Formats: sequence, structure tokens, C-alpha cells
Amino acid sequence: MTDRPTLRTFIAYVHDRPGVLARIAMLFRRRAWNIVSLTVGGTHVAGLSRMTIQIEADDDAARRVEANLYKLLEVLWVKDITREPSIKRDLALIKVKADATTRAQVLQLCEVFRAKTVDVSQEGLVLEITGTEDKIQGFLEVLRPLGVIEMVSTGMIAITRGAEAPPIEAWLNVGHDRDDVGDDEAAE
Repeated sequence: MTDRPTLRTFIAYVHDRPGVLARIAMLFRRRAWNIVSLTVGGTHVAGLSRMTIQIEADDDAARRVEANLYKLLEVLWVKDITREPSIKRDLALIKVKADATTRAQVLQLCEVFRAKTVDVSQEGLVLEITGTEDKIQGFLEVLRPLGVIEMVSTGMIAITRGAEAPPIEAWLNVGHDRDDVGDDEAAE
């Protein structure tokens, strides 16, 4: 247990419907919880999306985050995986200056950090790197002296280790329908 806020990682499975992301973001805004990272993507099951949410929270706030997410009808399953064995990755694209004199140096750095070159022009390269936030920040720092032009990051995604999985089949038989609930009830 910790009384100090730490970076927490939550996984949430939600119905893939318009407005779900807005409702979840509104919940966090109303509670004044700052989202450090939020990624949303499809799953192997049609109609379900998976969210990875990172926030700074102590144990009590983390329990409240989970409880409040479950109040939203579109949210099917939530889990705080902060202390579970998991794999966490981020993806970044970095555009860097790389002319004939510096290109070899940039490519050598790519080898060290296991980054890929995804676009080449006369004056620059676009690089792709996946890994932890620390790895990406380290790569960015060694590229800065060479001239970083632009950078974009996807945000953290995470999955727990092992063969255990959320009970997706059970959710498919429980049809929560947003249309049956008024906006006032949904906001509670």
C-alpha cells in the first residue's frame, strides 16, 4: 500500500461506440484526475475496444478510479495492472536531421536502440522506436544534438503476462445498451 501518488496503469474493455471515450474523459475531468497517457484500440472481438489509462494516484484514488469506471455502462471490465507482471510499450516516430555527414551516426544510434528507419529524404530521416518511456526518452536525448525536427508518441499500451484473459465471452451475452439510459443517469 502506498499513500503517495505513483504512476498507475489501468486496462479497461469498453463497448466500441461513439461517445464512450468522451464519457470516460468527462469522468476523469469531473474527478480532477489527470490522465498521463490514454490509448484506445480495437480488440480481437468485434464491437469491443481496449483502453490503457495511466494516471498518478495513490491506492485509495486507484480504487476510486476503478469503481467510477464501472459506473459507466459502456465499461465492461477494468483492472489496475500496476503491480502485476506486464508488458508495457510505447511507439514513437521521430523526424531527425540527417544529411550526408550525420546519417551514419543516426543509423548507428538506431542499431543501439533497435529503432527502424521508416522514411529517408536528402536532409532527414523518420525513425520508429518501440519500448518503455525511458528507452524512448533516452533515444530522443541522444538524437537532440543532431537536430530533432518533430516527434510523436502513441502513448503506453500494456498487457499482463501469462495466459489469463478477461472474460470476454461473458460480456458478449450481456448487452448493455447505452440507448436505454438517459444522459443524466449515464453521468452519475
